[in-house]
Amino acid sequence: MSRSQEVLDEEFVRLASIALRIPESRLSGMLKRRVLQKVSRFFPDHYRFDKGIAGLETGTALFKTDEGIETVKGFPKIQRAMMLAPVLTTHFKGTTRVAVEEKMNGYNVRIASIKGTVIALTRGGLICPYTTEKVLEDVGEDFFRDHPDMVLCGEMVGPDNPYVPKDIYPDVDSISFFIFDVRHKNSGKPLTIGEKHELCGHYNIKTVPYFGEYSLDEAADSIAGIIRKLGESGREGVVIKDPEMKLPSIKYTCSQSTNSDLRYAFGFYNDYGRDFFFSRVVREGFQAVEWDEDEEALRDRCCRLGESILEPMISTIKKRQQGERITEDVQIRVRSLETAYKFEEHLRRMGIDAQFDEPQMVDGQYLIVIRKFNQSTNDRTGAILNGQLW
Repeated sequence: MSRSQEVLDEEFVRLASIALRIPESRLSGMLKRRVLQKVSRFFPDHYRFDKGIAGLETGTALFKTDEGIETVKGFPKIQRAMMLAPVLTTHFKGTTRVAVEEKMNGYNVRIASIKGTVIALTRGGLICPYTTEKVLEDVGEDFFRDHPDMVLCGEMVGPDNPYVPKDIYPDVDSISFFIFDVRHKNSGKPLTIGEKHELCGHYNIKTVPYFGEYSLDEAADSIAGIIRKLGESGREGVVIKDPEMKLPSIKYTCSQSTNSDLRYAFGFYNDYGRDFFFSRVVREGFQAVEWDEDEEALRDRCCRLGESILEPMISTIKKRQQGERITEDVQIRVRSLETAYKFEEHLRRMGIDAQFDEPQMVDGQYLIVIRKFNQSTNDRTGAILNGQLW
C-alpha cells in the first residue's frame, strides 16, 4: 500500500469512527482483515462491509464527502415463516394488523444520491454500473434532488436481468425497478407503509404490488389464499410487515417458486451450496402439513419436487457427456457500450467467469447475451463421467 493510500485510509477511519461510533483501532483492524474493504474504479470510491459486524448489516457502504461520512446501511436480512399461522401470532405480538406486499423475484438494490450522483448498490455493497443506468430510467433525478437524504430499496426484475433472470412479469419487457422500502440515509430508519406509498405516488415511482392490511385474526387464511394465486402465475411469494415498520418484516413463499429455484439451481448442482437445496425441500414439508393437503395434492407436490431436482440435473449430465460446457446464460440491454464494459469489470470483481457475446441492436439499445461459466459443475460432472468416485 502506498503512503498516500495509508493517509487516505487513516482520514477515512477517523471520520468513520465519528459517524459510526466505533473505535478507530477496531475500524483499522477491520480494514486489515478485509471485513471492511475499499472499492475503487467506479465513481464514487467507497468502503463496504463484506459481512455484518458491530450492528451493521452486510453490504453497508460508506462514502467520504465534504461533510464527513455518508452511510447507506445494508438491507436487513428478512427471516422466513415456515408455519404461517403460529409465526404471525408470535412475531407480530403487540400489533393488531399486518401489511402484505408481493415479494418480487429479482435482485435487491439500494438507490442513493452521493455527492449529487445517483448510484445503485447491490446487496453486497458494490456499485453496479448496469443497474445504475437502468434504474434512472424508472426513478429519474427529481426524487433525489428533493430528498437527497433518502434511500430507495427495491427489486430489479425482468428478462434482461444478469443475476436472476425471470420472465414472469408481463408488464416488464426488459428490466424494471420496484420499491419495497424507503429508508433514511445514515440511520437506515424506514418510512411507514403509508408514508412510503404517499411519497412514491407523488413522484410516480413504482412500488411492489400491495395486497393491503389484514387483522392478525384473518391474516393467515388471507395470505394462504394470496400465496395460492401467486403460485399459479409463477410468482415468488409475499413479505409481511408491521404497517408502522417498527417490527422486522418476514417472508413466505409459494411452492411453485421454491420448485423453480430448485429446477434452476440443480442445473448447476455443484456450484450452489447444499443449504440452498436443503432449506427449500424443508419448506415444502412444512407448507404441506400446514395446508393439510389431501392425498392427491400431496402427490402433486411430491412429483413437482422430484421433477425440479432430477430433470435439470439429468439435462446437465447429458450436455456434459456430449462435450458441451455448462453455462448460465443471461442478458442485459444497455444504451451505452461503456456501461457493458464497466459491467464486465464488475462481474470480474465479483469473481464471475463470463463471456460477453457480440452486441445486437434492438429498439435502439444494445442487447448482449452473457454466458457465465459454472466451473465447479463442469469439472465435477466431467470427472464423474470419466470414472472419478464421489
